[in-house]
Amino acid sequence: MTTEQQMKYFKEGFPWMKIAAPATPSKGIEVLDDKQQDECIAYAHSAKVAGKVKFVPASGAASRMFKDIFSGIDCPNDAVRKLTANIKDFAFYDPAVFGEPSADSDEDCSHTAAALLKEPGLAYGSKPKGVLKFHRYANEVRTALAEHLVEGQDYMRNEDGSVNLAITISPEHRQLFESALAEVKDKYEKRYGVRYNVEFVYQSKDTDTLAVTPDNKPFLCDDGSILRRPAGHGALIYNLNEIDEELVSIKNIDNVAVERMLGITARYKSVLMGRALQLRDRIFGYLYALDQFASAQPVEFYPYLPGYNAIPEDPYANEEAQLLCNEIETFLRDELCIELPLARSCKERALTLRAKLDRPIRVCGMVKNQGEPGGGPFIIREKDGSTSLQILESVQINKDDASAVAALNSATHFNPVDLVCCLRNYRGEKFNLLDYVDADAGFISSKSFQGRELRALELPGLWNGSMSDWNTLFVEVPLETFNPVKVVLDLLRPAHQN
Repeated sequence: MTTEQQMKYFKEGFPWMKIAAPATPSKGIEVLDDKQQDECIAYAHSAKVAGKVKFVPASGAASRMFKDIFSGIDCPNDAVRKLTANIKDFAFYDPAVFGEPSADSDEDCSHTAAALLKEPGLAYGSKPKGVLKFHRYANEVRTALAEHLVEGQDYMRNEDGSVNLAITISPEHRQLFESALAEVKDKYEKRYGVRYNVEFVYQSKDTDTLAVTPDNKPFLCDDGSILRRPAGHGALIYNLNEIDEELVSIKNIDNVAVERMLGITARYKSVLMGRALQLRDRIFGYLYALDQFASAQPVEFYPYLPGYNAIPEDPYANEEAQLLCNEIETFLRDELCIELPLARSCKERALTLRAKLDRPIRVCGMVKNQGEPGGGPFIIREKDGSTSLQILESVQINKDDASAVAALNSATHFNPVDLVCCLRNYRGEKFNLLDYVDADAGFISSKSFQGRELRALELPGLWNGSMSDWNTLFVEVPLETFNPVKVVLDLLRPAHQN
């Protein structure tokens, strides 16, 4: 995106999404019964796939995870007191570091917070979530990264016994991640009988965007240079585009649980994979059938033959082709919530349907709304007049639009970032994912740098506008599959305790 384009977005803003309705179990979210789930799992195990990979966004430090603890170091607040009172229940507890603190002592509370966040303690305030100790077991302590390795061996094995992981990190954290991986890789390979192929990838600096002052002037650093910032998780579409494997599972680094919950996690990941592959194969069948009409060989041109009829210019202008188009339209409407404007000809109709089918596929788990933070599933009116399923963040919804607010308030589910994607077309070729991004789906956020306020431009989110032009299906998954660690005290929840 050019500097001029970015400045235009700062000054004019991004267009609001036109919400047709929230996606709900009555329209837009599939709720599968046990039999349907078992069928999806069986399909996931039997379908042919050109490789699988677990894609884990893990960039950035865990500073937001410790925001309340940072603010209570000098003057202990409720979060610091709760941390201190329960310090022995955290996997990172070390008596040599924390001692035996009392939550009733301000001095002990301040020491606990400082020992957790700063040197010479654990210095967790400057480390990434992936290398933090999340879970304690009888014979080991696991980081978030280690739990992703354990998950991967269960539901992401390839036929050759390998487990591929692509983990997005910041360059300054590479050594920490490599050390955390080295501590467990050999041990887990022997324990679970797998071979891990782990690739650490960086968010490209080329995707950084401008920062501006509150009055939309370029934000200047102390040395006079214009500040550029990482543009959010939307920049990871470039990393996803580099993946060679066909089937990709996406889940954030902090969304893990202790191993006793792996059964339900793996079951629903397998459900999502099977549903994605079912969807893939049905779409591939439709594309193949459409292409048979387009590639039908014309007869030679003999105008002198009696009763000769010229080959029609529209190969879809026949009953068989129109019956196929009718079936595809019904499929798109009923399963993917895609409704199309009326076409002017049979050919235009068929080509429009083909274009809607021939796109990357994603199946997204959706959790019942229990007040957790996160974007939500909606049915959107697109620029071409069609409708589609999209995941929107709250900042993308116009709060001055009564109908949009009503849709937001009536939403039944939210997005836990639990996706399975199919990245190849029916000829086995990789899609260029950058062709399916809606550049108008970004947003402006308020940030600060060295104590000064600024406005930051966020690229369309990885599971938001970066996947805007994908074929999308939402499937309900249970809340037990969503166990993020947004703040350190979340580690006291049952999903993180043994």
